[in-house]
Amino acid sequence: MRDPLSVLTEAFTSFLFGKVETTRLPVRTSTGQAQAVYLPTAAPGLGDSGVIIGREVYSGKGYIYDPFQLYGQQLPAPHWLVLGESGNGKSALEKTYVLRQLRFRDRQVVVLDAQGEDGVGEWNLIAQQLGITPIRLDPMVANDDGIRLNPLDPAITTTGQLALLRTIIEVAMGHGLDERSGFALKVAHAYVTEHITDRQPILTDIVERLRHPEAESAEAMNVDIDDVRAWGLDVALVLDRLVDGDLRGMFDGPTTVGIDLDAPLIVFDLSHIDRNSIAMPILMAIVGVWLEHTWIRPDRKKRIFLVEEAWHIINSPFVAQLFQRLLKFGRRLGLSFVAVVHHLSDVVDGAAAKEAAAILKMASTRTIYAQKADEARNTGRVLGLPRWAVEIIPTLTPGIAVWDVNGNVQVVKHLITENERPLVYTDRAMTESSTTDDELEWETEQRAMLIEQQMNDQSTVA
Repeated sequence: MRDPLSVLTEAFTSFLFGKVETTRLPVRTSTGQAQAVYLPTAAPGLGDSGVIIGREVYSGKGYIYDPFQLYGQQLPAPHWLVLGESGNGKSALEKTYVLRQLRFRDRQVVVLDAQGEDGVGEWNLIAQQLGITPIRLDPMVANDDGIRLNPLDPAITTTGQLALLRTIIEVAMGHGLDERSGFALKVAHAYVTEHITDRQPILTDIVERLRHPEAESAEAMNVDIDDVRAWGLDVALVLDRLVDGDLRGMFDGPTTVGIDLDAPLIVFDLSHIDRNSIAMPILMAIVGVWLEHTWIRPDRKKRIFLVEEAWHIINSPFVAQLFQRLLKFGRRLGLSFVAVVHHLSDVVDGAAAKEAAAILKMASTRTIYAQKADEARNTGRVLGLPRWAVEIIPTLTPGIAVWDVNGNVQVVKHLITENERPLVYTDRAMTESSTTDDELEWETEQRAMLIEQQMNDQSTVA
């Protein structure tokens, strides 16, 4: 029962000022109408200069990304890691990104194409569209005037040649060279580079010198000549694989004349190489070092080095060390390294965990497509993603990914123009009917607007 004094006070107040409280009936409305009560909010973008990727899912804003524009301001390093299960849009993202980057006149791209379709690499259509002939490394045709890359090319310094030879051998053997084998290789390489001056030295010369070392080499170290020969035997057997084994013809001759390192796009087609064999990391090492010494130059060009199936690099300690040096060296000369990997567990739990962690740390941009829940949690833990991002990764649909650009985390839908669509989809029969007519019409309008904006921005920059 209410206090009589309170009742009397309320009655007197109502008499003087009128009733101060009213009873309001509840209002029923839809979520779509009620959201107008709240001010729209969205995470800040990355600026308006660079390459258009698509739109940010929650705000609908255009999403623009360019590591060269962001480097030094929002990015400590221009390198990029792309993760996700097959069939979720990684390949389409890579290809449209490269096509859009090439609209800038100071861009140049190298792609290591390890995927295959219809007897050619995935990038074959794009290369044809741009008038580029892919550099197809194929041991089956290498002896019939196929493409060759010489690890002893004079364009590579003698120090670089020796480091590359060691890496090839260590990758093939699965362990580091001991001091004696390293000495045998060093003296063989020194003899070949000193005495063969009328042509490019080739691997056959190294193998021959390992089998038949010079007496002077043994005398200089006060050891027996037979000991030097024994120390170099395993090394000779490994290199013989590149000369007369399953990788013959690709690396045991002078570098093929006519490889255009000034083309805007250079595609190394590795699709004819068994991706699960030891040949792939050997190829990655040779191509990586060859490019380091012949392609990267202080000419103010911005270069992109995109590697598919990059776990062949990150999962091998010896190859990873080479690329780790390349990444550090490349930042000074305008190189952005793009590594495409299906599962982070492929590398962080592998033999090169330490080297993998160092490379991942240098990748300031991480794009994560749909993964299973367990894999998503592991990815979030390793990359330090926020909890909300980890929770939505398993629910992402194809074409949508979580982007983490040095801590700026957003969910982005990748948009593809009608001109790009036939060039980037390698599974068109599975994907063309997945979009309704209304969705396709809406997205086409959005793409047209975004591409028009991109044209205007890039023409201004150029």
